[in-house]
Amino acid sequence: MKTKLTILLAFATAGMLACSADNVKYVVTGSRAPEEGARVYLIDQTTRKPIDSTVVSLGAFELKGTAGKDAFLAVTVGGSDRQFLLFNDGKPVQVDVAERTLTGSALNTRLSACVVRDAAAYAEYEKTIRLMEAAAELPQEDMAACMEELTAKYQSALKQYADFYLGMIGENQGTLIPVAFVEKLPSLAAAASNWDRAAGEAKLEEILAANPAVAGHPFVVELKRRKAAADEQRRQTAKRQQALVGEPFRDLVEPDPDGQNHKLSEYVGQGKWVLIDFWASWCGPCKAEMPNVTAAYKAYHDKGFEIVGLSFDQDKDAWLAAIAEGDMPWIHLSDLKRWETVAAGVYSVTGIPDNLLVDPQGTIVARGLYGKDLENRLAEIFK
Repeated sequence: MKTKLTILLAFATAGMLACSADNVKYVVTGSRAPEEGARVYLIDQTTRKPIDSTVVSLGAFELKGTAGKDAFLAVTVGGSDRQFLLFNDGKPVQVDVAERTLTGSALNTRLSACVVRDAAAYAEYEKTIRLMEAAAELPQEDMAACMEELTAKYQSALKQYADFYLGMIGENQGTLIPVAFVEKLPSLAAAASNWDRAAGEAKLEEILAANPAVAGHPFVVELKRRKAAADEQRRQTAKRQQALVGEPFRDLVEPDPDGQNHKLSEYVGQGKWVLIDFWASWCGPCKAEMPNVTAAYKAYHDKGFEIVGLSFDQDKDAWLAAIAEGDMPWIHLSDLKRWETVAAGVYSVTGIPDNLLVDPQGTIVARGLYGKDLENRLAEIFK
């Protein structure tokens, strides 16, 4: 791992130096910008830092300078999150802010068209996300009734968007255009391959192998460096999380809904099997999982099973409302610090839902039990 990362870093440095050593001029003019005096930035997408800026005057702006040949850049205007993407190929570029279009060389005009197509396709997919978010706010019984159907629609919409995305990249092989789209490619390729992460990674490598100019572009090299670093960080986090399994639980103190502080040790290690459940009222996946947790509690509470919910909420009213609406009659604690909650640090929680199953003596025996896995584990314990 160390050797590969060292080579990758050397490759990244060499690629960036090669790009900066072969600078070409850029001229970016803009028209019909609605905000007079708004700041316009030219962003280097590889470093994610601005390399030039100006202000809108009488609805127009102009950026002139030099940057690396074929550098992947973006123009942002004012506070808008809309970006106009381009490659610095030495040809003048015109931005129509009102129409949200960019024209220039054949490459940049084509890139702009791809960005527009992508935005339209993503908007269709995003509709299912909004439906699921709305469903997550419903009372527990109503949410459970419609979530299965919405989940199927979401997965279908995601696969359709992934297929479009991969097709658009395929249409533009032999150009630099895939550089602008490879960042999301592994996750979308995994979705198109029935959520197979390895297949998503393999698709990325296949595309890069077929297009050396894309693979060697400084933006792509930097993406791979960041990904390698993030993967290593995730591995270290997973090791810390799984290292807790087999260890005694770690005590902490948090308030209950009445504001009274309680130690976790008041409930854990006291002769009962305990599920320490990390959740929040704002977490859609947590609410989707909650019917399984509720069913487990009702089935096994009288046999010696307890649940302690450690919430990652910040809004006390939302926390209490979710407890009431979800029919969650177990123990609840929260310091209302969201991701700064003490539980996150003590138990290396980086995402929710998450949970720990602790035996009657206080030893953590499992982590991340959901749905059927939780049901089967408890059935085995209490058979």
